[in-house]
Amino acid sequence: MTTVGVRRSRRLGRGGMRRLAPLAAVATAGVMLLSACGGSDSGGTSKSLTFWISTVPGQDAGWKKMVAQYKKETGVNVKLVNIPYDGYTTKLHNAAQANSLPDVAAVPALDPIWSSKLVDLSSIANKKSNNINANFLAKDSSGKVLSIPSDVTASGLFINKSLFEKAGVSFPASPSKTWTWTDFIAAANKVREKTGAKYSLTFDQSPSRLRAMVYEMGGKYVHADSPGKFSVDAATKKAVNTFVGWNDDKTMPKSVWTSGADPAAMFQSGDVVAYWSGVWQVPAFADSITKFEWASVPTPAQPVQASDVNSGGMTVGFNNNGDAATAATKFLSWLYEPAHYQALCEASGFLPVESGLSPKYPFKSEAAQAAFKLYNEEIPLYAPISGYFNSAQTNWVLKGKSLTEDPTKTELGKAINGQQSADKALQNIVDGYNQQVGG
Repeated sequence: MTTVGVRRSRRLGRGGMRRLAPLAAVATAGVMLLSACGGSDSGGTSKSLTFWISTVPGQDAGWKKMVAQYKKETGVNVKLVNIPYDGYTTKLHNAAQANSLPDVAAVPALDPIWSSKLVDLSSIANKKSNNINANFLAKDSSGKVLSIPSDVTASGLFINKSLFEKAGVSFPASPSKTWTWTDFIAAANKVREKTGAKYSLTFDQSPSRLRAMVYEMGGKYVHADSPGKFSVDAATKKAVNTFVGWNDDKTMPKSVWTSGADPAAMFQSGDVVAYWSGVWQVPAFADSITKFEWASVPTPAQPVQASDVNSGGMTVGFNNNGDAATAATKFLSWLYEPAHYQALCEASGFLPVESGLSPKYPFKSEAAQAAFKLYNEEIPLYAPISGYFNSAQTNWVLKGKSLTEDPTKTELGKAINGQQSADKALQNIVDGYNQQVGG
């Protein structure tokens, strides 16, 4: 079985753990519901499709451009619907139950309740001229291609370059000569103290970003053995305890991981030294940050050069009815033709999943151009652990399971608030994984 290669996935839903019904049963019930409702009246037509996405401002530009171009060339109207990320997976889940799925979507992960409704994208993925990296595809055991990434993403580090220069503190520019997390935190704290900045670092309230840091510190985070039982290793415990300790309202604000404060807004205010997020921020920062100079810098390695690398979005087609399914496949086939796909990457600021392309990003910002150059240099250097979670998600779905709610944010929020130890938080997270996707 071929599995997904690399994700943004990027972010799973907010909230704590709740007891779930066995997911295989949920998936079966969902399929029965869909069958009972029929399918001939759901979805679009040969001339009108609905396309769901969920993306930050700036990264929707390419989608808007391509659906407009497609309508001009073919007369087919593709209605683009940008849905807020929080609640997006639930909306898809509910749409499957109501027999009202879109015709095309860019999703963060597959869901067993609708995976049986997916169109086979093999004809697109296997077309040699598309040069799509096969490591990034989601396939089932029969070879059916369930999804193709819209792009490749990775966690990464941004700094307020103006503050670093004001403090006279240096930073690495090449991934071949990167720093450790210990060195970075020491440098960021020094900048904060010298410049009077409020915090040294803001850090997305995201399991993905935490995994990346843990991988770089030599851990595997919450990792399954061959029978599917999850645990954490000593390096993970050490890394997570270190992370919780950083949340002291000096190095890092507690409010991000305890109450959902916006780390990107904090960084863009100019009063924070650095921000741990990912490549998808670059298009927005290219336009929104004007009061100071910013830069993407190499991800720390302590001792592992890694990240949490994912499919930026998993592009799928749904088999709602014959006409719409055929039209959806034609649209996606057109989209992944190299010239069209390169145009999408250029307009949205995507790192391409197709090899042999040379996107010319339209950013006037030198920092944005340098950021994409850096990510393209870094990704080949990342250790294989970087793609573990993205591959795992697809395998879970193909077994009729999914991590509906990742307990990482809630449990570590409690640890940061002093309600429990970091080790206890990790144990609760392991229990949550074993309950939902273990075995």
